[in-house]
Amino acid sequence: MRHIPLEITMVEFPSTSMSATSDFLAQVCGWKPTVYGQSYTDLTGGGIEVGVQGDADEQSPAPLMVIRVSDLDEARAEIEAAGAVVTLEPFDFPGGRRFHFREPGGNEMAMWVPTEEPDPTDG
Repeated sequence: MRHIPLEITMVEFPSTSMSATSDFLAQVCGWKPTVYGQSYTDLTGGGIEVGVQGDADEQSPAPLMVIRVSDLDEARAEIEAAGAVVTLEPFDFPGGRRFHFREPGGNEMAMWVPTEEPDPTDG
């Protein structure tokens, strides 16, 4: 049986501060927020929707979102300037390098860069 890859279209974060998480994601990722009442925000951009749930009664366990970036050092400087705290220093893993951080609303996330593939035409 041939499977068609599924596309991630939504990631939802529980948050201790809906506005802090939404503001952080809008600032760092450039996503556009739409607020639905006092406890939920939907952010769109980059081909994905991200929900931020501020109501503790409606929250699910926190996911880890891993975001691909072009420069790990620049990304780290940007997230720290926006109020995030690095929780795991950059490390290598098969296929890339990444670090973990906690954004102002308390969610753990990661940013990574892929390992450069060798050019097969270089001899």
